[in-house]
Amino acid sequence: MVSEKEVETAYQVAKQRYAEVGVDTEEVLKKLQNIRVSLPCWQGDDIHGFLTPDQALSGGIGVSGNFPGGARTPDELTSDLEEAFKMIPGKQRLQLHQIYAVTDGKKDVSEVGPEDFKYWVDWAKNQGIYLDFNPTFFSSPKVKENWTLASPEKSVRDYWIQVGKNARAISNYFGEEQGAQSVDNFWIMDGYKDEPISRLAPRERLVESLDEINKKEYPVKNTMESYEGKLFGTGIESYTAGSHLFYNNYALTRDKYWCMDIGHFHEAVDPSDYLSSFLEFGRGMFLHISRPVHWDSDHVPAMNDMLIRMMRALVRDNFLDKTTIGLDFFDATINRVGAWVIGTRSVQKALLLGLLAPIDELKDAENHYDFTLRLAETEELKSFPFGAVWDEFCLRNNVPVGMDWYKELKDYEVNVQLKRN
Repeated sequence: MVSEKEVETAYQVAKQRYAEVGVDTEEVLKKLQNIRVSLPCWQGDDIHGFLTPDQALSGGIGVSGNFPGGARTPDELTSDLEEAFKMIPGKQRLQLHQIYAVTDGKKDVSEVGPEDFKYWVDWAKNQGIYLDFNPTFFSSPKVKENWTLASPEKSVRDYWIQVGKNARAISNYFGEEQGAQSVDNFWIMDGYKDEPISRLAPRERLVESLDEINKKEYPVKNTMESYEGKLFGTGIESYTAGSHLFYNNYALTRDKYWCMDIGHFHEAVDPSDYLSSFLEFGRGMFLHISRPVHWDSDHVPAMNDMLIRMMRALVRDNFLDKTTIGLDFFDATINRVGAWVIGTRSVQKALLLGLLAPIDELKDAENHYDFTLRLAETEELKSFPFGAVWDEFCLRNNVPVGMDWYKELKDYEVNVQLKRN
């Protein structure tokens, strides 16, 4: 195990080094403590949910791997989440999909309401975490030819409009109960495999459906909708009704949040540039963190250049108050609890790296054309002892330091997860 004394000694050295460039590590740790990351519940069971767990996935969604020990019941899923939270510093958030309702026998997603999420609200209060929500517009026999809210058939649209209305009521219920806003994130699969004749008509129907869903007003302090664009998916390669630009404009014109999933961008693209481009005008953002490998592969986030740039942009331009950070991935090639831990800790490390910089001094240098200082200091910071500050953060939150968490994970894997199979 990592020695607490060694962690403290290393932190004091790091604290002094950062102080030399005007960074107060104690203030940085306070800021990081207050940033909650929203974990995806669906990582724990490969997006099966509890309404119709045997329903095949659709909408271009697919989970790779078959690591043993996935959760099968609400109690197993919450047990796995509790284990993950023991290894993640600070208090976090959790995203739930509509199919994770714990009901008295309901099987149709259009029938699910706030009462079917009391299990989750009670559990979240006990854990001290906040809940976010996602209506489920996929993996249902009611999806017709890859269409839901933008379907050419009114009966299909009406069904999914009711699903969306119920979702808003559920998210509002979360906000009321937790005393903090719950983000209600809309993602739909609608699109064509081949080139469409009309690109406009499906989007006109989608606008009409979304506006109908949003007719009832809910307090912003309780809930706010966000809209997540999609580049393409398996079976809808040629056209996606809910594109990035479509939802960007819908959010702006309806005063809602835009959800930007960095997994929907090619690795060669720098999505951090989109933050200031949108948030200069938009109300706020639900930022989905994933790791694209050639396409929207939903790999577990790693602290790579893309992630570092995203978190750095949030910090440097003071966008943290306008952004809810969420994770969106599903990987069954590795331990599912380990995936939550790795992904969340990677995001937190990238945030910490962004915070550990003399930002005001660097902005001043930039505004006075001192580009030499700007480059020199940002380069020197790359070799500063950021890891020692991270270890101290873990220590203060009573979570394992370094790779000590992996031993705890393996114990849980052997004693709990593997016994499920």
